[in-house]
Formats: sequence, structure tokens, C-alpha cells
Amino acid sequence: MKTIEEGSVVTLNYKGTFDDGTEFDSSYSRGEPITCTIGEGGLIEGFESALPGMETGDTKTVHLSPDQAYGDYKDGAIMPVPSEMFAENFIPEVGGTVYGKNDMGQEMIAKIVSFDDSEVTLDFNHPMAGKNLNFEIKIEDIK
Repeated sequence: MKTIEEGSVVTLNYKGTFDDGTEFDSSYSRGEPITCTIGEGGLIEGFESALPGMETGDTKTVHLSPDQAYGDYKDGAIMPVPSEMFAENFIPEVGGTVYGKNDMGQEMIAKIVSFDDSEVTLDFNHPMAGKNLNFEIKIEDIK
């Protein structure tokens, strides 16, 4: 049987939950496993580091702290942005999501925290920042 190692192309199913048991993502719910290459950085750090040594058919449950997943929540990632930076017909809504590009052309996503006539305050933290994540992983195939 093959064992997962650096460079392996792995097909797997998973279910992700928060510590309270709430499911936040599942390949089972989508009806389609994911395929990734170990070592390419396509998975969050803690998830990928749990895979080496597993074999086809193996299952594993892993608990990831924020530093192994999407990082700590950073108050410094909440920033006011001048209203004129948005389209003229833009109507901000607290809790809404906005998309854009930074000065280097990288895609950015942020949640609207508050707004007034002159600025929109955005939270640039990843939505999963600061959260513990749990994954039930099942290896379907290794190439």
C-alpha cells in the first residue's frame, strides 16, 4: 500500500467543525473529495502536516489551533477606508463582504464592520482567524 509523502497526489474526504461541533465545511456535503499534491501549499498548514504517513482508507481526526490554520485574530487588520475608494453606487451594509485589490494587485476580501459618510471600516482578518478547527479526514487514494 502507498503511504503519503512529499509530492504524493492525494484524494481525500473531510469534515471540518468548530470546537462546539458546528460544521463549517465538508467535502461529503459537496459530494466530491478534494485532490491535492503534498508539499505544494494548497492546504492549510496543520491539515497538510497531518497527512504524511497515512495510507489509502486511513481516517484521522485532527485538532488545529489558530497558528496551525488561519492565524490569530489581529485587531490591527481592522482599518478605515475612505468612502471615495468605493464605487459611487456602493451601499455599505454592516456584515457585508467587499472584494478588491491591494497596491500590489493581490486579491483582498474584507468584512464591513461599520461605516459613516466619510469612511467604511473593514476587517481584513480571514473569517476563520482565531478559531480552533477540527477535521475528520479519510484518505481515498494516493498517487
